[in-house]
Amino acid sequence: MSLLSASILLFLVMDPFGNVPVFLCVLKDIPYQRRQQVILREVIIALLVLASFLVAGPHILMALQISEPSLRIAGGIILFLIAIKMIFGATEDLFRNTAGGGEPLIVPLAIPCIAGPAAIATVMLLMGQDPGRWNEWLLALILAWLVSSVILLLSTKLDYVFGLSGLTALQHLMGLILTALAVEMFLQGINTVFFNQV
Repeated sequence: MSLLSASILLFLVMDPFGNVPVFLCVLKDIPYQRRQQVILREVIIALLVLASFLVAGPHILMALQISEPSLRIAGGIILFLIAIKMIFGATEDLFRNTAGGGEPLIVPLAIPCIAGPAAIATVMLLMGQDPGRWNEWLLALILAWLVSSVILLLSTKLDYVFGLSGLTALQHLMGLILTALAVEMFLQGINTVFFNQV
């Protein structure tokens, strides 16, 4: 996997367009200026969490004795399920009841909206398949995080420009692309198991 494809994969898994309605719902009672500060804080926390799993990923996989083909297959399945949810699910409904309860800290914005199970599994997958390229995976994570952070910081304006239906359409499009990436990852794992083993 190239740096560009890893960045795109991480961007899709972070699902910033799908998270915009969630952020707007959770932060609706917070003043605009403070809202920007909260979003910035939450995206930084999410980056630190994902970077931690990027560093610890190989050690966790080694301790669990999980092989690279197994990780590819499992990662493909997980990403496929996430993609299906992105296409058919309503992300903003997940945290509707969390709004109005004061200023959020870590949960639910940093975790699991940005640094969710799929994003954590993806960074571990990247490190598991080629730990020697950790600097590329870290750069891919930072690039995906930067783009996602800009989108989330502009969430109020994006909601005004696209509306809920437009944001949902963008989320569905990202889900379709992620579906193809998930299937490709799954097929690579199957190919390694059945055709590349001696």
